[in-house]
Amino acid sequence: MAKKLTKALRGKRRWIGCECDGFNSRSELENHLQDLPVKLYDFEDGKCILVVRLEEYDSIRESLSKGSVVCVTSSGKIRLVRERMNFSRKPRKR
Repeated sequence: MAKKLTKALRGKRRWIGCECDGFNSRSELENHLQDLPVKLYDFEDGKCILVVRLEEYDSIRESLSKGSVVCVTSSGKIRLVRERMNFSRKPRKR
């Protein structure tokens, strides 16, 4: 029988809150970020939240220090990034 994949064995990730200047839609921002190993999680009012694997976090944070997408905050918990970036609360789907 295969070993159960516990929370400790799963890949760790970081949530990065960024300010995005000059992007009108989510698809424009996704095209801009396609060279980086990140996933666009949320985009709203010139702000975005990106998901990054923990191993790549330092290099991504450094590459987002300049340009049209600038890192503002980061955390291991998305709730904290949403609070710091003042994102509107999304209703839960049940």
